[in-house]
Amino acid sequence: MGRVIVIGGGWAGAGAALAAHNAGAEVIVLERTDMLLGTGLVGGIIRNNGRWTAAAEHVALGMGELWGTIDQNLRHTNVEFPGHAHADLYDVSVMEPAIRALLAGKGVEIITRARVTHASRNGDRVTWVATDQETFEADAFVETTGSAGPQNNCTKFGNGCAMCIMRCPSFGGRVSIAAKLGIPEKRARCMDGSEGVMSGSCKLHFDSVSPHIQEQLKATGVAVVPLPGHLKAGGAKAKLLGTKACQQYALPEFAENVVLLDTGHVKLMSPYFPLDQLRTVRGLEKARFEDPYAGGIGNSIRYLAMSPRSNQLQVEGLDNLFCGGEKSGPLVGHTEAMMTGSLAGHNAARRAAGQALLSVPTSLALGDLIAAGGEVMGQGDLSTKLTFSGATYFERMRKNGLYTLDVEAIRRRVQEVGLLGAFG
Repeated sequence: MGRVIVIGGGWAGAGAALAAHNAGAEVIVLERTDMLLGTGLVGGIIRNNGRWTAAAEHVALGMGELWGTIDQNLRHTNVEFPGHAHADLYDVSVMEPAIRALLAGKGVEIITRARVTHASRNGDRVTWVATDQETFEADAFVETTGSAGPQNNCTKFGNGCAMCIMRCPSFGGRVSIAAKLGIPEKRARCMDGSEGVMSGSCKLHFDSVSPHIQEQLKATGVAVVPLPGHLKAGGAKAKLLGTKACQQYALPEFAENVVLLDTGHVKLMSPYFPLDQLRTVRGLEKARFEDPYAGGIGNSIRYLAMSPRSNQLQVEGLDNLFCGGEKSGPLVGHTEAMMTGSLAGHNAARRAAGQALLSVPTSLALGDLIAAGGEVMGQGDLSTKLTFSGATYFERMRKNGLYTLDVEAIRRRVQEVGLLGAFG
């Protein structure tokens, strides 16, 4: 049995840890903050559009326990909101302890408040990583530290530190281990050409919205509130949406309305919204931001540290370092993070055991998304972001016949390429 260390405990790290454990490795997760799930603590949207297909594929690949835990903590199922069908909304308030319990129950060692700041290599192999207190050796490593932070990046490329779920002031900023080891990483761009893109949503305190909106959210999971005329004029909201990582929401409905979702808090589908303007919207006169706390002026800046990698998610230039989630390319979303993290963790366990790495063919959504991400990074035009849930990649899914709601058809696809239960 080899040892795999997962650096970063977000959704990608959780997928990596479970898959590496299932493949027979001893697994340690080193998480910078005091909680797992990272940006998943403000997320909550799954199975919308092509993510439905992706989730079913992930289950067929052997990650049913992960999805079973998620499904036990849903607030709403089969929700429709502008541009998105059959979405499920999970409860961001209770998901973290549920995922932590799943991993711990499997024997995965989870060490929080463990910010990895140093690493060493011997030729093309990583030998150890270290926090300020301790050094960890392993046979293989998975970096799932995301691509947002530290504070100076949000100041340089955004509107300053918005005091978000990354909590850099308290726990220290993200450190890129690949970059520490001399791997040149890449930065994504906004549609206007500027570097970095903003996180796509904010959280409002549930009790700060009107009782009518609260009732609608609890009943249906979604509330679409029209903007007053003075906020529609000039298309300012549309320009704001253009700064988002989540290009699938750059639709007229999001420019003309405030779209709210119930994820335990009130999820506001905008990267930020000036508070004085937000409070002119009917029903939001007392609105208060929960995360980021400075959500009236900004949000975290992401996609500033993407690692060059193979389609096996092995970091180029390093034999035993793998990457998942936003580290692996301009891939948007928690489902995308879980799935890429799972392949990275599985292949790290294979490398630790001296086995050949696994490739996922493009006849599966996971393999095609990874290939598409590699194509975007290889072309150098990093303004394109890829997600199962919309925009250019969802169009590609449909064009290539990958999008379906037929669970048996998805299972057959996975079985036909010999990967049924591969991560299980």
